[in-house]
This record gives sequence, structure tokens and C-alpha cells, in this order.
Amino acid sequence: MHLSSMLRPSVAKLALGLALALVVVPPGRCDVVGSIFLTGHDPDFHASQGGNSAGAVNLIDDAMAFVTNPSFNPFTGLGKFLYVEGSTPPPPGNVEGDAALAAAGFLEGVNYDEADASTLLAALGGLGTKYDAIVIASDFGANLTEAELSILDSNSSLIIGFLNKGGGLFAMAESGTTNPTTGQFGFLPFIVSSAQKNQSEVGNTLTPFGSSLGLSTSDINGNASHNVFTSTGGLNVVDTDSSDQILSLAGRGHVSSGGITPEPGTMILVGTGLLTLAARRRRKTT
Repeated sequence: MHLSSMLRPSVAKLALGLALALVVVPPGRCDVVGSIFLTGHDPDFHASQGGNSAGAVNLIDDAMAFVTNPSFNPFTGLGKFLYVEGSTPPPPGNVEGDAALAAAGFLEGVNYDEADASTLLAALGGLGTKYDAIVIASDFGANLTEAELSILDSNSSLIIGFLNKGGGLFAMAESGTTNPTTGQFGFLPFIVSSAQKNQSEVGNTLTPFGSSLGLSTSDINGNASHNVFTSTGGLNVVDTDSSDQILSLAGRGHVSSGGITPEPGTMILVGTGLLTLAARRRRKTT
């Protein structure tokens, strides 16, 4: 037998061992990084209102699994996230997002607390001590209003500080269409998005990174989306629309006003997919 043939199994085992080492070593315990998922979809509407409710539920589940993955987020033991949404009556056609969160297995008072403009500033003080993540409702579909968004934007440094301690952030569509808002995604000042890019979800494409999060093409089609992103700020593209415009972004790294710097890049890119899938549905109610 040729010597090279004898060596191949050992080389293969070594390669597999190195790959597994990169996956199982908990990067969040070595280098604290924030986890961010931003989307132009509004699954907090469609998970309870139909269209493709199963896809919307999966989008919520996988985004939450990503931003609360215990291998990266040191606050997951706290057991709750902060959900930001207005308490005034939603505009016609919009709904409160709680029913969609419930459809995805998250219950108010058990898995999350909700804050509106009257309680939000105080609630932000609980990031990292009471809450492992902040989840921001859509302004088209659900009921994020200018009152909440302006508080979030003016407290960008506090939110970024929480992310750089390992916290998570999941924000849904911000278009300013039915709930008139300005300063879309301004709590992350390096993100640039369109306003009022309302379109049916037909022909959307999932990237390999998006697939690594557990999403499928069927999850990102069949409902509607309301903004696209015109910059990435160092985040990874999750999915695009039929015109190849960015619908969702996600990533982990050190966050500043100028963008996100992935660190350590190799561990995050190799470990993200399997670790996220392992963490999926970790907080389902029983």
C-alpha cells in the first residue's frame, strides 16, 4: 500500500478533530462578543396573522436562538429578554406582537418583559442584569412607534455597551409606513436601511450563512417585508429579495459606532451554524 494512502485516514481524523475543536470551544467565554440579527421581515405580525405563519415562527425562533446562544451570550441564565413595543392602539392593519411571540413559544412574564415609551428607559437598565437580549418590534405589522424608537436611538451607546458584554439584539422591520417613524435602526448608527420598501416575499434568496442559522428558503418567502439594508456594517447577509437587495443581516463581534468587527473570525464562522442549531428552541414553554 502506498504511504500516502496509509496517511489519509489520520489526516482526515486530524482535520475532523480541529474542526470539532473550533466548534466546541465556547468562543463567548474567551472573547466576549455581541450577537445581532436585523431583518426587514415582520414575523411578529405573520406568525399570528397567517400568510406563511410557519415560516414567520421559524424566523423568530432562529433569530432568537442566534442572539441568545449560550456559547456566546453570558447572560442566558437570566432567562428573559426585553421586548420593545408601543402600548397605544396599533394603526389599522397592525397588531400587538405578543401573539406572534406566543406562537413561537415565548410568553410575556415568563420568557420576556415588554416595555413601551413610558417604561423603556428604566428597562434598558436591566440589560445584562435582568435581560439577556433586547428584541425590537416591527413598525409595520406590529406596533413599534416613534416614542420607543427615539429612546432606543438616543441610548445607542448603552445598547452597544450591552452588546460588547455579550448581549443579544433582534430587531424587525422598520419602514415608517403605518407607524410613522424616523431614525430607523439608529440604535446601531452604522446600519443604513431603506424606508418604506414594502414588498411581497416572492423570489427571496437565502445565503449559505442564512442556511447555517437553520433557516430555509420557505421561511423567507410567502409573507411580506418592509425594508432593505443598503450597508452591512460588518454583519453577514442572511437573505436577499428578488432584486438582490439585503433583507436580513446577522453576526457577532465587537460593536462600535462605525460597525462590527468579528472576533475571533474563524471560531465564529465555523461554530455559528452548529451551535445555533443546538441552541434552537432552548426556551420553549412546557
